[in-house]
Amino acid sequence: MKYNIFHLSHTDLDGYGCQFVIKNYFKNVKFYNSNYGKEMDERYAKILEDIKILNAKSNIILITDLNLTLEQAKNFEEKIGFNKNIKLMLFDHHQSGQETEERNSWYLLDTKRCATKITYDFFSSIYGKNDNLSKLVNIINAVDIWQSDDSDFELGKVCLGMIANAKELNRIMFDEANTQFMFSLLEQSYKFFDKKEPHILLEDNIHAMKKNFFKTDKNNTLSNLVSKYNVKLLNKMRDKMTISYKGHKGILTFNIGSASAIGNDFLTSNSDYDFFMDVTSRKTVSFRANGKVDVSKIAAELANGGGHPNASGGALSNFKDSFSYDIVKNQITELIKSKEGNK
Repeated sequence: MKYNIFHLSHTDLDGYGCQFVIKNYFKNVKFYNSNYGKEMDERYAKILEDIKILNAKSNIILITDLNLTLEQAKNFEEKIGFNKNIKLMLFDHHQSGQETEERNSWYLLDTKRCATKITYDFFSSIYGKNDNLSKLVNIINAVDIWQSDDSDFELGKVCLGMIANAKELNRIMFDEANTQFMFSLLEQSYKFFDKKEPHILLEDNIHAMKKNFFKTDKNNTLSNLVSKYNVKLLNKMRDKMTISYKGHKGILTFNIGSASAIGNDFLTSNSDYDFFMDVTSRKTVSFRANGKVDVSKIAAELANGGGHPNASGGALSNFKDSFSYDIVKNQITELIKSKEGNK
């Protein structure tokens, strides 16, 4: 039977490792990532929304490297209800999920293996083993359950840092691209497995591996390649991300990082836009312009800030952090409406 898989996993090496395993065995997969807490509930709601839109039979919701509380597990089950087109599965290794596992047949807990290994062992027993994938799984397992005497432990530590420090793309705005970025780093690491001192070689090459993902034509600095790639993603989503303030057209991003470079590059390649605005989880906001509007005035009016005509910033005291870009944009558009209404 052909299943549509909706895979929710953690945001660390083990979490993306689980998804990398699934990616190697299935094609009809949509990936979601979450930290603990409220984000898990929001991501789960998004999965159910996507299943409803797809209107397909034979769906699996797979959760990995995330343990649920008893209340969450009950809530997740209730939201599925008696829908026979959705099956729920969870693979985890955190001891804190033991009570939840004991009360739910769809919950697989094994504290002696990391979630990536649990996932790989389950599906490889059905669909067959893969040498490179098996090696990566053992590397992740060695570091995730901290087997410091394992021969793969040092390589696992480098992989752990590689994923933790891969922050070039914002996963809230660009979740699919970010997942592909993580997969690319994991797949490129294969070539070092059989080398002498692979952990040192891998660490030495992470910068080049990142550039390999972001490079589309000619070589450049990583910063410039990342900026160009982000602008490419923004161009695809610009209609959704467009805002307007007093007749000036702008684009709104969330935790974009390198706002100066990306903002200037976006405005240069999109002459119909007047300003660039990036909001962060810390409630700060950055504005960039390219001579068409004085963003120091916008910063003063919207964020009690200021600065230069083409580069300004401020803070949004009433901003509430979110795991959804749509919620972030709604807050900003409401703020703009309130300010425009006062003039």
